[in-house]
Amino acid sequence: MTRMTRRTLLAATAALALASGAAAAQDWPSQPVHLVVGFPAGSSPDTLARLIAEPLAERLGQPVIVENKPGAGGGIGVQTVAAATGGHTFGTTINGPLTTSPRLSPELGYNVAEDIAPVSLIATSPLVLGVNAETGPADLEAFIAAAAAGPEAIAYGSVGQGSGAHLTAELFADAAGVEMLHVPYTAYAEVTTAIVGGEVDAGFMAPSAAQPLVEAGTMRILGTTSPEPSPLAPDAPVLAGAAGLPADFSAELWNAFIAPAGTDPAVIERLNTEVNAILADPAVAERLLGMGWKAEGGTPEELAARIEADTALWGAVIDRIDAKAE
Repeated sequence: MTRMTRRTLLAATAALALASGAAAAQDWPSQPVHLVVGFPAGSSPDTLARLIAEPLAERLGQPVIVENKPGAGGGIGVQTVAAATGGHTFGTTINGPLTTSPRLSPELGYNVAEDIAPVSLIATSPLVLGVNAETGPADLEAFIAAAAAGPEAIAYGSVGQGSGAHLTAELFADAAGVEMLHVPYTAYAEVTTAIVGGEVDAGFMAPSAAQPLVEAGTMRILGTTSPEPSPLAPDAPVLAGAAGLPADFSAELWNAFIAPAGTDPAVIERLNTEVNAILADPAVAERLLGMGWKAEGGTPEELAARIEADTALWGAVIDRIDAKAE
């Protein structure tokens, strides 16, 4: 066989494989699609998944069944997706189970790089730094100056050891060159109550948790962790580059659509196309905004890069403070 013949044969084989994959994707889905969520029914991640599931079912021509697999901060849901077979089980998840949980809870037994195929980013949300409106520092400069007085001069609340709120506060403290005292709670409502009641001085939280108190005049937002002004906290200044913080300071919560590793690339492409089309619908974007999320979208490669970057970012914080899962 000549070299040219071999090349021709290889090219023909590759073309046949692509054609077969495209044909398989056209025939897919051949049965109901299952969408796993690692949180209870009625939770924010569950509500977001169901918002995506309804139009996705219409676009795929098959029911999309949301299955709740709560536990381990969403890790059980990702574990379930990683172990799925049959080409009809996928998942939506917040960022923690893809970036911090494997480091904090290695017993979950999945490897994101090996067991999960990224499909699309769905939505993002910054955290905001909230303080008591009456007794808290007036601005970020005053807050950092107060924290610089000593390692326990500022106590901050979070929603638990290893949570996004906890790690973001420690990322901020390191960037600002200060130390703060961590006081863990179990829910944002407890954190905000503690700030308003004077039990702690501050906390990083979702904008939706802070906004009612800002409107009531009991909480002040000193800044947002998004890289640019966020529609979720339109009046909050960006922390990046302020009061001596690095210009690239950023920390976002996010939600993503994932598949088991080994899923047919043509199916990944089809899901990515459909999810991005759903997120481009202004009505869906508006509903997401009302839920405290900014609609995003993007390619599987972009989601993979975000997972890799955030895993490195939060891994460094976890190692520095020796964080443990609760």
